[in-house]
Amino acid sequence: MKISPFAGKPAEPWMLTNIAGLVAAYYTGIPDAENPEESVVFGTSGHRGTSLKNTFNEWHILAICQAICLFRVTQNTDGPLFMGMDTHALSVPAFSTALEVLAANGVQVMISKDDEFTPTPAVSHAILTYNKGRSSGFADGIIITPSHNPPGDGGFKYNPPSGGPAPGTATAWIENKANEILRTRLTGVKRISLDRALHISSTHRYDYLNTYVADLHNIIDMKSISGSGLKVGVDALGGAGMHYWEPIAKRYGLDLTVYHQTADPTFAFMPVDWDGQIRMDPSSAYAMQNLIALKDKFDISVACDTDYDRHGIVAGKSGLLPPNHYLSVMIDYLFQHRPQWPAKFMVGKTVVSSQMIDRVSARLGRKVYEVPVGFKWYADGLLDGSLGFCGEESAGASFARMNGEVWTTDKDGMIAALLSAEILAITKQDPGDIYEKLSTELGTSHYDRIEAAATTAQKQLLGQISADQFEQKQLAGESITSIITHAPGNGASIGGLKVSIENGWFAARPSGTEEIYKIYAESFASEAHLKRIMVEAQGMVDERIGD
Repeated sequence: MKISPFAGKPAEPWMLTNIAGLVAAYYTGIPDAENPEESVVFGTSGHRGTSLKNTFNEWHILAICQAICLFRVTQNTDGPLFMGMDTHALSVPAFSTALEVLAANGVQVMISKDDEFTPTPAVSHAILTYNKGRSSGFADGIIITPSHNPPGDGGFKYNPPSGGPAPGTATAWIENKANEILRTRLTGVKRISLDRALHISSTHRYDYLNTYVADLHNIIDMKSISGSGLKVGVDALGGAGMHYWEPIAKRYGLDLTVYHQTADPTFAFMPVDWDGQIRMDPSSAYAMQNLIALKDKFDISVACDTDYDRHGIVAGKSGLLPPNHYLSVMIDYLFQHRPQWPAKFMVGKTVVSSQMIDRVSARLGRKVYEVPVGFKWYADGLLDGSLGFCGEESAGASFARMNGEVWTTDKDGMIAALLSAEILAITKQDPGDIYEKLSTELGTSHYDRIEAAATTAQKQLLGQISADQFEQKQLAGESITSIITHAPGNGASIGGLKVSIENGWFAARPSGTEEIYKIYAESFASEAHLKRIMVEAQGMVDERIGD
């Protein structure tokens, strides 16, 4: 990947999004229903796009929301719908549009008290809290966010009563119905004015912030953090949970210093990411330069992305921890410091996450549940109590409460961030030092990801590839032990393939949003071995999809 000369530096004025133009385009742009690039597409994290390219406009939201209302009827989902939004510029107008449609359809909508922005985990927490013990009248939710995407993007996610990302069957139904509505120029869409929607009896205010904050002691050892006197730095990144940190500090007596607690839709305070774009990615060393520069002021520093479902950890000694490193540390710690967790709890990981997770889990005597990319694959396991911890290589995770019950079925960046302080308070060890110890005991991981150009047709070929298309017996000088196209945990297609050898592996899968495919690879032999795996991997894939 080519690194921009602006990477890690303050954003230049010309890089900032024209917010007025962006919002105007949301209302004036009309997508071409016959153009696949302008249709509704639910990827691994809902529908995303930008009004400037007619991929996220009011028509999209009108169609999606009416489709969700119709879908709720097919599922007999007649409880309240919890709706939250992040601080992206397109989230506010999309929220208004959504409420107008939901209210017109008679949906009981739970919006935040005092119009506070709402993190993804707070919505999941609210859904599960409401549904606990119920046999009917289940709640579901909508989260308006494009995650850590650039300021000009918008996103829209639906969470069913399970509380986590909707499964493929649900998103396919909603996507198809929404596109049908677009093709008929919004025929059948019900809508009332925003003023009426805000004051109608079916719209209710819900205290997401205090409900979530008051429950944190049931998943994180807040007393130990408070008693340790740790100084914790927090970069709120101007995101949906930026106003949660001070109530957390006040309620639990934590020494937190919080930066960037003001919503700025241009995100002008962000250092530029690797590709020259502004991106609120807490796992990126380029985007996290502000927090990394402050690391010596604090015992540990943390950040979350815009909707607070991803985490970034800056350890006082080690600096910014790669996501796979911290996932391994969390697993190693939690399964040794949660005595009420049942012996049946498994560890959830994606097919592109580090094998260090497998090695840590094996030492703990825990089974690994390996699934395709997408947190939706974990929701049922977290809900039914078979999964104690689930993580993604993109810095997303959730885990069970101290008593073993479900916390959220969507990613939660705040609990992952707070856990880093608990780990330091209890073990007196920097999470980075803990990972180094794991490496000494279990092997050193060399991990990387690259991107390669691919046409739409080539991406389709990769997504449909089969193991019997490969005759190779070796990879990087080692015998191939397995070639899989379906995840071993749940048998679901990984949308590509994964090839394993004794000391490493690679996985290739097409991007859902760009004309590229991604190769993830890892070696426990050496950095040179990793590079050889990646070179040969790209050759194997290009040969099958036509370079």
